[in-house]
Amino acid sequence: PGYMNNDLIGLLASLIPTPRCHFLMTGYTPLVISDKQASIRKTTVLDVMRRLTQPKNIMVSANTRPGSGCYISILNIIQGNDIDPTQIHKALQRIRERQLINFIPWGPASIQVALARSSPFVENKNKVSGFTLANHTSMAQLFERLLKQYDKIRRRNAFLENYRKEPMFQEDFAEFDDARETVQSLVDEYKACERADYVDFGGASG
Repeated sequence: PGYMNNDLIGLLASLIPTPRCHFLMTGYTPLVISDKQASIRKTTVLDVMRRLTQPKNIMVSANTRPGSGCYISILNIIQGNDIDPTQIHKALQRIRERQLINFIPWGPASIQVALARSSPFVENKNKVSGFTLANHTSMAQLFERLLKQYDKIRRRNAFLENYRKEPMFQEDFAEFDDARETVQSLVDEYKACERADYVDFGGASG
């Protein structure tokens, strides 16, 4: 998004405090259909940053509403040609005052913001748009649904015939069971991130 944030590894490093919790969700606003762009109301920096925290603008099927998990880290990339940095500070202050976002209890409650100029090659009728990369503990919900679906199939030994033809699965399906344990431990760690004693959890598991 700019000279200070043009390295993908540098962007992600600040969003991933622990190696295992590295599954990020994205969001964008305003989402419009080109034929109906005229009906979108004017966007301000505060509007954009507030909407980026709303579940309807998150492109992951997980519940990010207050009371359902908490944010580990957030990076908002605000795009526009006439953005005053003071608008960013005021928007962040309003978000904190209204307590629109729940953060982890064991880390800093901060939203990183990067400013970017609008592309001269893409026509955009909105003066301000925003993209977010967020690390949220509700990602555990996705993996829990995956585990439930796997358990149903595993109990019935469904769709396993083709795997039995492979040498590594001729004796048993221990590889599948090990993979399930790995995903379960990931779910447990995301849930532990919501507790103040997460640092002890990390030390015990490490």
